[in-house]
Amino acid sequence: MKNMKKKFISILMSSLCDDTASEPVKSLKMDSVSSQIAIGVLAGVGCGLCIGWLLRGRLSQPVKVLMPATGNGSGREITSIMGESGEFKMTLVVRNDLKMGKGKVAAQCSHAAVSAYKQVQRRNPDLLKQWEYCGQPKVVVRAPDEESLIELLAHAKELGLPISLIQDAGRTQIAPGSRTVLGIGPGPVDLVDKVTGHLKLY
Repeated sequence: MKNMKKKFISILMSSLCDDTASEPVKSLKMDSVSSQIAIGVLAGVGCGLCIGWLLRGRLSQPVKVLMPATGNGSGREITSIMGESGEFKMTLVVRNDLKMGKGKVAAQCSHAAVSAYKQVQRRNPDLLKQWEYCGQPKVVVRAPDEESLIELLAHAKELGLPISLIQDAGRTQIAPGSRTVLGIGPGPVDLVDKVTGHLKLY
């Protein structure tokens, strides 16, 4: 098989470079090869441009998804999964009046983050993928007391954001049943900021 290929290539090359052929025949053969190469290149560029336009048009279309609401699992439709800014985050709101130690706060925030993750994984995996794609951003802020925490929870519910309210078992620093951390999101940054944007970092 290799010998046949070599023989075919040598015949092709000798016919193109044949000194006995007249100049018009040689130029005609070379023009034919050049035009075939040019046609191949143009066809490749054209296909690439068409595929690029197709992908750009498809990716720029807004994707309709359901943002999960808490409680009964019903959702509300938003125009785009990306929100206005195109980014996602989870915010963890810590009650400042409980005066928890750093380790305790870290543990309570972990509970809230895991709870929120599991909730969104069950109700809206597409939203979870977008948040993961953004790098799973999390922000920890502080609220002055339990009443503020409950107000934030109600506001987040109204916007259809996922929420997770953590109540402590009371084995270490604080009383049993104390509401320690409110997890909001993951969700579009512009929506989450409507609830927690005014709060200071913890």
